[in-house]
Amino acid sequence: MKEWKPFIESLFIAILGGVIFHYLTLPLPWMLGPLTSVMLWQGFTSRALIWPIALKNFGLIILGISFGLYFTLETLQVLGPYFIPYIVITILLILISIINSSFAARFMNIDQKTSVFGSIPGGLTEMVIVSESLKANAGHVMVFQTIRLIIVLFTVPFIILYMFSSEPSAGSMIIVDTGTEFFSWHILWFFFPILLAVKFKELLPAGIMIIPLIMTAMMNIGPMQIPSIPTAIFLGAQLCVGASLGKSISIKDVKYAGKFGIVYAGLALILIGVSFGFGYILYITTSMDLTTALLSTAPGGLVEMVLTASVVGADPAIVSSLQLTRIIFIILFVPAALKWYFNRKTHKKAA
Repeated sequence: MKEWKPFIESLFIAILGGVIFHYLTLPLPWMLGPLTSVMLWQGFTSRALIWPIALKNFGLIILGISFGLYFTLETLQVLGPYFIPYIVITILLILISIINSSFAARFMNIDQKTSVFGSIPGGLTEMVIVSESLKANAGHVMVFQTIRLIIVLFTVPFIILYMFSSEPSAGSMIIVDTGTEFFSWHILWFFFPILLAVKFKELLPAGIMIIPLIMTAMMNIGPMQIPSIPTAIFLGAQLCVGASLGKSISIKDVKYAGKFGIVYAGLALILIGVSFGFGYILYITTSMDLTTALLSTAPGGLVEMVLTASVVGADPAIVSSLQLTRIIFIILFVPAALKWYFNRKTHKKAA
């Protein structure tokens, strides 16, 4: 019973945040509203809130399935020409992030390793683990990555929605209508992506969402009749993920960063500006529309960028595909490359 009280409190605060953001017509109200309200309530009241990991996983699975429904055979045909330019842009964005954070480290009492791992756009957990192995300050890396996450989540959706959305409400989502009723025997198709997500979630970064996304996309492209996700379940999934993110962000950690926090918030804003510049280049050099290009190159996170795409009329399937490509690229190659670079640098100094 003791555990239920803080959970009910968390749920109430999360719903309240969603309602407030919805009535203020703020971007992604059922994601950013719960995130903001839970983060602030926890930070300023010092109350121990509870948000079960099962609810977060439920939300991510539902969002993964929802995003997978955007994929069609035409999407795969369109994606081909974008792949190589996008990989080049991803490499350039990472290099600029490394250069900026290394430059900042020179003028502050902080080592280069900590600065670089705290600024890379993506893979917070992976960056913390690798930074620990290289004897960087893992605590600072986590705080700087948290600051970067907050800046991106509250900047990119606002900019894109208020620049490109012609809708009166910035919170209205475009949910895929597959033409098949949810409450029918076709709902059994969802058993496969849910089962695979739970069983193999550790195989991929963010596997709990990416596996059902890929599985649903494959089924949607195939001959199966996949039902639409009801609006209430879709918004509930956003609330579950938003509340979980809000609980994971500590205001105390952000305060602890002090002057460093301002610098790394500035680095995050610079990276957003650079990514928008790359997005514009992608737009003028390919057939991709501007909003899809900007959301594809924005420095994460995948969930928020795809949700934003669904509001402004961009292509959520392309945004999710390219954002996923960058996540996998960063997770597979960047930690190993940085580890090699810093070890080589250390050996040179020792010599």
